[in-house]
Amino acid sequence: MFGSDLVRPGLLPKANYNIGLGHTFKFLKKDPLGDEITFGYTYENAGSHGFLHTDFGSHTEALGLMRNFAIPSAKRVTGYTWIQSGITSLTGNALVRNRHYDGESLGLIVHFNDRHSIWIQETYNKIVSIPWYTTSSIGYTRSW
Repeated sequence: MFGSDLVRPGLLPKANYNIGLGHTFKFLKKDPLGDEITFGYTYENAGSHGFLHTDFGSHTEALGLMRNFAIPSAKRVTGYTWIQSGITSLTGNALVRNRHYDGESLGLIVHFNDRHSIWIQETYNKIVSIPWYTTSSIGYTRSW
């Protein structure tokens, strides 16, 4: 997903670039948390220049469990929940600091066809030693 964040508090626009892989498993269909296992890499700019790269950023590698669900009477829109856990590397200091990452997302997918869609997502983020924060993201995805 290629998109942007509005980090709160303050609604500061920040760069957020994510690439991920996921696969739906039939044996997880009855799991209430999800049926798709994901792996993602995210770069998020934490500096003062908004969308431009700065020395201060975070690089996150996370495994996740996603559940897609239909929205009644909506043909081109579906919803999803997504729980992720991984490692965030915080850059821009004398030493790179690695911290545990926990992300919980709720979102909508607007499907243009079988391969192209726009994802709109709200995420609660928790990184050890950093106060929790939420992000609102929008991004384009291409599925294969």
